[in-house]
Amino acid sequence: MSGILIIAEHINGALRDITGELAGAASSLKDKLGGPVSVAVLGAGDAELTGTANFLGVDEVINVNVGSEHFDAATYEEAAFAIGEKLRPQVILIGHTVGGMAYAPALAARLGSGFASDVLALDVIDGELVTTRGAYGNKVNLETAFPGKGVVVMTLRGATFEVPEGKGTAQITTQDIDYSTLDRKSTHVEYNIPPQAGVDLSKAEFILSVGRGVQDEENLPRFNELADKLGAVFGCSRPIVDAGWLPKSHQVGQSGKVASNCSIYLALGISGAVHHQFGMKHVDTIIAINTDTEAPIFNVATYGASIDLFEFADALEQILD
Repeated sequence: MSGILIIAEHINGALRDITGELAGAASSLKDKLGGPVSVAVLGAGDAELTGTANFLGVDEVINVNVGSEHFDAATYEEAAFAIGEKLRPQVILIGHTVGGMAYAPALAARLGSGFASDVLALDVIDGELVTTRGAYGNKVNLETAFPGKGVVVMTLRGATFEVPEGKGTAQITTQDIDYSTLDRKSTHVEYNIPPQAGVDLSKAEFILSVGRGVQDEENLPRFNELADKLGAVFGCSRPIVDAGWLPKSHQVGQSGKVASNCSIYLALGISGAVHHQFGMKHVDTIIAINTDTEAPIFNVATYGASIDLFEFADALEQILD
């Protein structure tokens, strides 16, 4: 077994960013593992879409016509299994996304492979593939090897690996998959596109987030402006979104966005419930402002102050003005 297989992810006729990031991760492993890098594009046979998957370092782009441009977990599992059985790659890379996690574990089980999810770093040590992922609620990084496994399926964390610069010279091939045995395919009805907020928390290096302590929707513009002055992206905890005060794209947490690229996280009036910590407690520098000295946010904070967040904002504004 040798080589790396990437399962591309796309929506509305365009590749998602994670596909290029998977290609970047594959490029970092290619020389160490040996073998070709292949990208499988599952869709309606769109040649233009297939062409965009021709990233630098990719040796083959496989156009797999599944009869629909829309994602279906059972179809992707079947196609990835068939391609994996044919190519026998050492590594299969899938995005750690809602779609990717819908079929990646089942694919690993069918292949009898090793499996790792939410991988944030890859390496080859003494000829063995080693992955790094968060553990114990992202409090530590855990390195995992896969002795005795000829193939490893893994999902990679978004906004973590660099996209290769430039176009590749990959060979474009096609492959037919037999789906006649599938009896659990879903039918796409429509997309419900969330409102565009102009923010991408997963790529932000500095995030200022507010929680219940902000008290009223009318106070949000002030903190949004403060974030702008600091050069931060404006985020929030789930109660702010549930109240309809901000779009979900601003939410940090388990049901929101993970601050994957963040190095400074400023939490104002956020209690720090476990589902919010899921999205930010791995950040190197966490600054928490909360009047409740028992707030869970202080358990993960690098620095903390038990003061009124409005007084804190007053002080910052005086410095910045």
